[in-house]
Amino acid sequence: MPTETIDRLARRLAEALPEGLRSVRDDLEQTFRSVLDSGLSRLDLVTREEFDVQQAVLARTRQKLEALERRVSSMEAGPAPAAPDAGTRGPAANDESSSRNTE
Repeated sequence: MPTETIDRLARRLAEALPEGLRSVRDDLEQTFRSVLDSGLSRLDLVTREEFDVQQAVLARTRQKLEALERRVSSMEAGPAPAAPDAGTRGPAANDESSSRNTE
């Protein structure tokens, strides 16, 4: 959290003190500032910009996941028709390539 926001909040807390404590207002304002700063530093906070970037990344990831789920569903539904040139290489071509891989 920006220090100006912490300062503003500490000032508002100090101003809200009853009249009897106004004499120690500056000391209490500094104490408020320290307590707020240390308390907020322990929290795992991100800036709005970082949050927006991660939200966009999550949206893109979700779209990709949904597309992959659709592809898997269509694959599970049954094989797609073979392309006309998918079977042009005969078994001899496969044997020839497999013999090259074993050497």
